[in-house]
Amino acid sequence: MESAAANLAQALRERLAAIRDEQSRHNETKHVARLRAVSEKIEKLQEELPRPVDPRLAHYLQRKSYDKALEYLERVIAASGT
Repeated sequence: MESAAANLAQALRERLAAIRDEQSRHNETKHVARLRAVSEKIEKLQEELPRPVDPRLAHYLQRKSYDKALEYLERVIAASGT
């Protein structure tokens, strides 16, 4: 799961960066497109996670609690030494 977790964590960080990017918001069309693209990437990476997915992670992802999902993934990645 390390690679899948790392890829998903990176996509979640990209989403946070897009949300926090004040400059990006000046061009609403580009900003929304950027958010849509990263959201699609997150959904695709979710599907690639090895099964079974930990119930807590699955819950966070289903509820789109992406901050909590990222925190969970960072703990998993740190614990695995990746």
